[in-house]
Amino acid sequence: MNISEPLQIAIEEFSKFPGIGKKTAQRLSLFLLKKPIDEVEKFIGAIYNLKHKLKFCSVCFNITEFEICEICTSPKRDKSILCIVEEPSDIIAIERTNEYNGVYHVLSGVLSPLSGIGPEALKINELLKRLKTQEVSEIILALNPDTEGDATSLYLGKLLQPLNIKVTRIARGLPIGGDLEFADEATIARAVSNRGLL
Repeated sequence: MNISEPLQIAIEEFSKFPGIGKKTAQRLSLFLLKKPIDEVEKFIGAIYNLKHKLKFCSVCFNITEFEICEICTSPKRDKSILCIVEEPSDIIAIERTNEYNGVYHVLSGVLSPLSGIGPEALKINELLKRLKTQEVSEIILALNPDTEGDATSLYLGKLLQPLNIKVTRIARGLPIGGDLEFADEATIARAVSNRGLL
């Protein structure tokens, strides 16, 4: 089938997005084609601003418009508690809960030897430098409960042990509203071993 070049280019660009296949890319391209030009220009402006107005915080590597993000500069935050996450999207998820009042450090990935990602590719050296200048009483490892997240947590635990800082990891187990009968054995085992008091 012969598709016009601008449409084909748009489909190819959309299909580069994670989780977007050729059919969805085609639907998105055709959706934009049908939209009024002012709405499309607003969309283009939003993408432009993503790349030109946002950067990474020089302290924690969260996404911000400023040199240092609003979380790092907030006087209301407990700077003695540091939560280590994989990506800025994890900060968004934690912040939505309104349960955490400390600060963050984004690793920008996790250890993955099969993908060639070692400690030098992550923001681990920046973390160690930060710990020399910032007084921290607890580090919370909030990494995904998968092979790479577990490996990174173990690595960081051993690396941080000589600093005499309390290192904890977020609890894992059954989701709220989940049924025991549908959960896998590993999840149930974690829920049982990480049980807490009522």
